[in-house]
Amino acid sequence: MTTLIGPETSVTLHFELKFENGDIIDSNFEKSPATFVIGDGSLLPGFEKKLFGLSSAEKATFTVLPEDAFGQPNPNNIQSFKRDTFAEDMDLQEGLIISFADASQSELPGVIKSVDDEVVIVDFNHPLAGEYIIFDVEIIAVAAA
Repeated sequence: MTTLIGPETSVTLHFELKFENGDIIDSNFEKSPATFVIGDGSLLPGFEKKLFGLSSAEKATFTVLPEDAFGQPNPNNIQSFKRDTFAEDMDLQEGLIISFADASQSELPGVIKSVDDEVVIVDFNHPLAGEYIIFDVEIIAVAAA
């Protein structure tokens, strides 16, 4: 009997994540396949659900909506800081990713959106927020977890 991907199954697969324009975000097709258990947090639930019903040796391509992937950008996650809160010799430039500590002292990455002599604008949204993600998979093996 063929095991289908669903809750509490172990999955071994090759995957590729791409933007709609075809630019590759991440891929393991040239590397060893990944193995994980559905629901263990290795894969976002929106990606896991796309795999449900697939079995070994199947290939598929899915489009994952922003709501099921990395969410929509939240304007409240864009913050402005006074330039003098950063080290004077720090080379702040647009696109630079800086690690901040949140209220619980956990690491929180932010991307500099703009910088001038007075203000630094930092975006704390996930870099892939708002993106439709193309999810290519090749299922190598499926087993009960």
